[in-house]
Amino acid sequence: MKVIYDSDTDTLNLLFRDEPVAESDELREGLIIDYGCDGKIVSVEVLDASEHVTEPQGITYELRGRH
Repeated sequence: MKVIYDSDTDTLNLLFRDEPVAESDELREGLIIDYGCDGKIVSVEVLDASEHVTEPQGITYELRGRH
């Protein structure tokens, strides 16, 4: 998984798989889900990220459950 914040465009991308996008769906204004040809989520894009994320330039990664 990869997280990319682009301060020039104020977008936050969560990339789950390195696959081509076959279809995109805007669930709400500014929240886009991209799907691969198998129908599984490839990425999530948040537009105007600084309005939704407290610190878009920082990230905390946490594992829960069994390791």
